[in-house]
Amino acid sequence: MTIRVAVVGATGRLGSAATALLERSDGFDVVARLGSSSEHHDMLGSAEAPSDVVLDVTLPHVSQGIVEYAVTHGRNVVVGTSGWSSDRLAGLNTLLARHPERGVVVVPNFALGSALGTAFAAAASRFFDAIEIVEAHGAGKVDSPSGTAVRTAELIQQARGELGPVSAPHIDQRARGQQVGSVPIHSLRLPGVPARQEVIFGAEGETLTISHSVVNPAAYSAGMLLALRRATELTGLTVGLDALIDLGIAAV
Repeated sequence: MTIRVAVVGATGRLGSAATALLERSDGFDVVARLGSSSEHHDMLGSAEAPSDVVLDVTLPHVSQGIVEYAVTHGRNVVVGTSGWSSDRLAGLNTLLARHPERGVVVVPNFALGSALGTAFAAAASRFFDAIEIVEAHGAGKVDSPSGTAVRTAELIQQARGELGPVSAPHIDQRARGQQVGSVPIHSLRLPGVPARQEVIFGAEGETLTISHSVVNPAAYSAGMLLALRRATELTGLTVGLDALIDLGIAAV
């Protein structure tokens, strides 16, 4: 079976890499290549080759409209755009409840190492009360904190459960980072900086750092292909690459 994909945001850095990846991968056919400002109706592909899945790799301020249009017009979606907060995801769940035959996979980071790093951090969070995240991207990334960092902080909060929030600095210490789920996140946006995330845990007499870096876009290939394949069979909302694979890790 060939999966027909409409790439929205195909002119961007990740979109260009995604389009090239799909064109050289067996089992995929790119039926539409669109910029972030393209009219929504174009994402469905031509009448002769309509899309099976829409891949959204656009910008945070346009992503929601693209996803909503695709779902209401009978397409499943893979979202690789940052900026999908818990409130946005809740709204998407409401939309999907009205279209139960459709599915949306939201992936903050397509790199397998990132999914592992986030899972390791969630597991470790049960044993440390002081946790902070430092994440970095190139100057062109428009959102901060990154979707990966937000996802990591939310899973840390979830994993801690009845242990409660971490020992975060006072909320008025603005230089200590934006807090998500009580976890401070520090974002760097500088030219020449590779994408990376460090989750730093502190306790009496020791620190633990879980770090992941992306050195080139090839890191996203396997996760992106997996998400597109699974998107054809899933319904409802799926968040995170970790939800698509068995990492063999539990937040103990």
